[in-house]
Amino acid sequence: MMEFVKAFLTGGVICALVQILLDRTKLMPGRVMVLLVVSGAVLGFLGLYEPFAQWAGAGAGVPLLGFGNTLWKGVAKGIGEDGVLGIFKGGLTASSAGIAGALVFGYLGACLFRPKMKE
Repeated sequence: MMEFVKAFLTGGVICALVQILLDRTKLMPGRVMVLLVVSGAVLGFLGLYEPFAQWAGAGAGVPLLGFGNTLWKGVAKGIGEDGVLGIFKGGLTASSAGIAGALVFGYLGACLFRPKMKE
């Protein structure tokens, strides 16, 4: 049970910090998303993200920080297997299931709820 609480609190703190960043700065949401992905990749490169993810569980793996770390792990593996080509191929290979899921569920959501442009 404590594992669920830890994951919930970790994910909640990450989301709260991002919301504060959005509310208190002039950064647009797209830039904040890029900041999170790049931060996850940099933390993965420095070897800091894995211990954090081990401790926090799903609370660290679900937000965009986890996506950045997944991209980094894929790039690192791709470089080892394919050399320079792995820089481009590795991240996409590692995150392809998440990207495909986002596309499919985004499309299904758009079909079910018929979103409209804001006026």
